[in-house]
Amino acid sequence: MGLCMILLTGLIWVVPLSVMAAPYAAMVIDARSGEVLHSENADTRLHPASLTKMMTLYIAFEAVQNGEISMDTEVTISRNAAAEPPSKLGLRAGQKIKLRYLVRAAAVKSANDAATAIGEAIMGSEAAFARRMNRTAKALGMTRTTFKNMHGLTEDGHLSTARDMTILGRHVLYDYPQYYNLFSRQSTDAGIKAVNNTNRRMLSSYRGADGIKTGYTRAAGFNLVASAERGSERIIATVFGGNSTASRNAQVAKLLDLGFEKAPSRVAFRAPSRPPYEGKGDLLIAKSSDPTPGTHAKSIRVASAAVTQSLRPKARGGAAEPLPDLLVAEVGKDIDAVLSAVQDVSSRNAVETAVAAVAVDPGAVAPAQSVKPQRRPSEVILASVRAEPAPESAEVVSRVSTSGGRHWGINVGRYPSKYDAEKVLLKTALAEMSTLDGTLRKVVARNSGYDANFMGMTRDSADLACRRLQARQVTCFMIGPS
Repeated sequence: MGLCMILLTGLIWVVPLSVMAAPYAAMVIDARSGEVLHSENADTRLHPASLTKMMTLYIAFEAVQNGEISMDTEVTISRNAAAEPPSKLGLRAGQKIKLRYLVRAAAVKSANDAATAIGEAIMGSEAAFARRMNRTAKALGMTRTTFKNMHGLTEDGHLSTARDMTILGRHVLYDYPQYYNLFSRQSTDAGIKAVNNTNRRMLSSYRGADGIKTGYTRAAGFNLVASAERGSERIIATVFGGNSTASRNAQVAKLLDLGFEKAPSRVAFRAPSRPPYEGKGDLLIAKSSDPTPGTHAKSIRVASAAVTQSLRPKARGGAAEPLPDLLVAEVGKDIDAVLSAVQDVSSRNAVETAVAAVAVDPGAVAPAQSVKPQRRPSEVILASVRAEPAPESAEVVSRVSTSGGRHWGINVGRYPSKYDAEKVLLKTALAEMSTLDGTLRKVVARNSGYDANFMGMTRDSADLACRRLQARQVTCFMIGPS
């Protein structure tokens, strides 16, 4: 068996030629602006392996944020999910487990059974979830990606590119920053056991590395989308087709170094555009009688019914039917007489029907002559003249308006005292006046401290404020409507 020597960062790797079959591709971008700093075979369609789970998790975050499912939903594990090959969490068919533990297992351990269970819980089947994955990929600009499953195990036609996976990694980072910390955990509680991060070597060895996702199959080789932050700079690097975990990590480290070297210290931050929320797409979700939402959602396909012609309304034939004499005849009479007559009507339904008819055709009840209003008696004083000012003791209560969808907020940390939380809120508001102006500063007491929150924001303004604060190295996550 032939050998090949590869020189990477001063180290010589001796690798059997037989394991170098996976094609190589790479991409490096400045995460802040999306600018490409380096690429090699970046548009070649290759096997993504478990990088696929970034899309599975992206859709899970989207579904939670839009109320399709919650992190506390108890998911029933199917036989299909339990039968997935390793890497896996070890779920059993019929077992119930919260979605949050499935998300942790998929993000940290790259568990295939957990990824399949996530997709089935949200869309009901692997095929339906794959269709949603492809719709979402297209909306994100991943033009050369086709998904066939939730986990990334090799399947004919299940392909992506280094460029597309870099795009996806950037969206995971900026579209759902409140969940991004999952990818930097060295280990986590996955409900039935603690699991270790498949990327822990890179996380512990490269300064500033905080994610994102590894992937390996025999057909794909060793893949990795990695992100690292140093000061105000953040770089994302992607490698397809590494020969081993060690050589792949060395190559990614080299690419990240290249990115930090090329990226300017200061650059205008341009967040990626989040795709429009389509939910389940061509499926109309009906309410399920199952007491656990999201686990057995019923669905029907909505038939498209395009309008083929514009119909002209038919002219009203003949004169309108005469309204009850009571309402027609009394229009020009004294108002007291009209009120007295109305009170004598025996059927209230008849009056309501007559009033509805007047609303449809008011011209049918036009008075025979213009009635001149009587002069107001001199002794009548207008209410606006007689009104007195409100007493000085009246209390005026004001709050942030919740109109226009201002039910969102952001959290900027938990602090040991109320004073510390209020101080941070004031400091943050002064530093980020453009996006936090008009918000309500709110301190919420918790068992372990005091949460510093800004409330009264729209979803978009909260998202923008959080991103801007994170660019300033301020910890922040969004708070949805309660």
